[in-house]
Amino acid sequence: MTTATQPLNGTFKADPVHSSFGFAVRHMGVSTFRGTFSDVDATLADGVLDGRAKVESISIVSPADFRAHVLGEDFFAADAHPEVTYRSTAVDLADDGTATVRGELTIKGITREVVATGTWTPPAEGPWGGEVAALELSADIDRTQFGMTWNAPLPKGGNILAEQVTLTVHLELQAQA
Repeated sequence: MTTATQPLNGTFKADPVHSSFGFAVRHMGVSTFRGTFSDVDATLADGVLDGRAKVESISIVSPADFRAHVLGEDFFAADAHPEVTYRSTAVDLADDGTATVRGELTIKGITREVVATGTWTPPAEGPWGGEVAALELSADIDRTQFGMTWNAPLPKGGNILAEQVTLTVHLELQAQA
């Protein structure tokens, strides 16, 4: 069952130029590695948020062997699973500007419930007509729960990659006629 407490009536579609989907993971215990997907699509309609990102659009370009590793079986398995998807089961856009979105995230063919929190901005008239709103969310996931179990030990203990990954979604939503 989908429920929503939200004042965004109608259908809103993410502007692909002004929207992004990213991730951040602790690397070697000393820094944070960040990446984004450039091919992102999302729609908020009737209280349901549907989104997807094409894995091949990941910002990792070089070195080529690193890109191949991330797109391969150890991580995204992009040949078999070309998209990361999210479908909400509940959207709560509160009067104070906070947002909570519950839903199902699918990565590498594995679906898990994920709760994302953040902020939203109510619709405003855009300079070229039409209403524009925004939704900015983040969620922490355990990448191993999605079959991304690759890791390697560090010489003095610990692993190269943390299991926790922070996902971020920034959506500029345009009202559809």
